[in-house]
Amino acid sequence: TLDHVIAFADAAKAFYEAKPWRHLIDDDLIAIESPAGPAGSRPAAQAAQGGATALPRNLRFVVSRTRPPAFVQSLAEQAGAVLLPLGSAGAKAATVIGGDADAYIHSGGQYEWDSAAPVAVARAAGLHASRINGAKLAYNQEHPWMPDILICLASLAGPLLEAIAVAGGAGE
Repeated sequence: TLDHVIAFADAAKAFYEAKPWRHLIDDDLIAIESPAGPAGSRPAAQAAQGGATALPRNLRFVVSRTRPPAFVQSLAEQAGAVLLPLGSAGAKAATVIGGDADAYIHSGGQYEWDSAAPVAVARAAGLHASRINGAKLAYNQEHPWMPDILICLASLAGPLLEAIAVAGGAGE
């Protein structure tokens, strides 16, 4: 909703004005991790029990308005998902944070500063945030380019990461 976007923009503005990065030195590394889900909910646990993890139907994936990932259309077809094209990494993250989308899937790159605040707010809201191959997001790197990102409901992380790999996204 518009109120969610405004609240997110206000939080991002306050974060920017606080300039917390001024306290970092080149040796600092910021890693943002998603917590493990409840016992037995991870894909590895389900695979060990002989079951495949399936994505729920009718999901809503927010993607770049101008350059959606090449694999996302087949992923959407596989999951019976609706694609919601939108501009701005912050706006896409806010859409998931506000519950108007189930996942933000991006491949093709962006700079660390495009996603740092949105990821922090998403994580504070209990959402999963990682690379699309499941790797941790690392900030304050020598080369500040972030190749891809996934922000989603924590309960969807495992099944969605598997589906992205099957659709060919984890290798993009």
